[in-house]
Amino acid sequence: MSGFLNKDTTYFFVGIKGTGMSALATVLFEEGYKVEGSDVEKYFFTQRDLERLGIKIFPFNKDNIKPGMAVIQGNAFSDTHEEIVAAKKLGLPVIPYPEFLGRFIEHYTSIAVTGSHGKTSTTGLLAHVLSGVAPTSYLIGDGTGLGNPDARFFPFEACEYRRHFLSYSPDYAIMTNIDFDHPDYYHGIEDVADAFQSLAKQVKKAIFAYGDDPYLRKLKADVPIYYYGTSAKDDIQVRNIDRTTKGSDFDVYHDDHFIGHFSLPAFGQHNILNAAAVIAVAYFEKLDMKKVAEEMLTFQGVKRRFSEKNVSDMVIVDDYAHHPSEIRATIDAARQKYPDKEIVAVFQPHTFSRTIAYMDDFAKSLDLADHVFLCDIFGSAREKTGKVKIEDLAAKVKKGGEVIKVDNLAPLMNYHDAVMLFMGAGDVQKYETAYEKLLSTSTKNRL
Repeated sequence: MSGFLNKDTTYFFVGIKGTGMSALATVLFEEGYKVEGSDVEKYFFTQRDLERLGIKIFPFNKDNIKPGMAVIQGNAFSDTHEEIVAAKKLGLPVIPYPEFLGRFIEHYTSIAVTGSHGKTSTTGLLAHVLSGVAPTSYLIGDGTGLGNPDARFFPFEACEYRRHFLSYSPDYAIMTNIDFDHPDYYHGIEDVADAFQSLAKQVKKAIFAYGDDPYLRKLKADVPIYYYGTSAKDDIQVRNIDRTTKGSDFDVYHDDHFIGHFSLPAFGQHNILNAAAVIAVAYFEKLDMKKVAEEMLTFQGVKRRFSEKNVSDMVIVDDYAHHPSEIRATIDAARQKYPDKEIVAVFQPHTFSRTIAYMDDFAKSLDLADHVFLCDIFGSAREKTGKVKIEDLAAKVKKGGEVIKVDNLAPLMNYHDAVMLFMGAGDVQKYETAYEKLLSTSTKNRL
């Protein structure tokens, strides 16, 4: 990587605890580069892996910036941030995260995984499968990264927010779907589709796109577009699906050519489609499909995507679902794995603009559960307040929609031998933690 990366340079990450930033920091460090970074002092789950590797994390301070560094600027931080200002005063290179990643991927066979939903799960599965078959470095949007100095492949999550993914010109792209999300930036679905169309023109070898998505079907590109799905019109076809409480089994064909039989220990129709995209990449890279099938058998999921634990007689699921489509997928997965249990949804909307944009759709998706509880709307660094409150959504939910507080979770204690889904992209985990503590205490008292 001469001319871009230098083993004598310290790469300093401003906002190193961000999911993409922490993953990239890990990749660089494990590939033999000097890495440091800064962030707020509040604990984030992403710092665990950084600390395990011995990567130094400092509180924000302009004095962290020293001569000889290259500074990687996190997406959440402006040019007025004290460390960015200090770096520019010293004449150091300051490279925004997407731009740095865009240059970094040029040294591998790169696969960008993008879409309004399913990016993290698909990237995680792709990274897992490829790592078991060939040397692979990867970057997943749940904060997980791995660096292999001998890597051939580099699968990575490419986010559409603010068109950040247009910093990339990957060899391949997986596009899972196009939906209207990030209403604080995009003007509507056509605006989102335009961003994906721009990315399509930058892909070098091929695009693998979900065939039932009407907007993906309109894509124009200078490389082949292979559509995957369950329809006869798709290029990569999933057939003979068998969904059980253990996972999903299915066959995959390229047109009428049999690629192989696969078993995936994950739940929900969306995960079968994600697997089809992964299989398509491996197939067109001429990898051993029997080895691909073997690797798929051992996939254990990614962080905050249907992450399960058992406490007392309850199954507790933590999931990042924060869009109506994702809520539907998570409830579908729970129904598949636990067909005989009640499904209780605890949902925290993320951002006021998204809550307003999807009010009716949130209600319809949540009503697929047996019972629904709601947490106060989680704002963001971009919007602290909005002209909507959680009670507005509660009024539209038919399956309850009771608003709960973290210091009063008594209504959740009425359920036994059920599945409790905690969903959201904010801090819904604090509700989950409080519930687990309450459940554990209640269990001890009964013994």
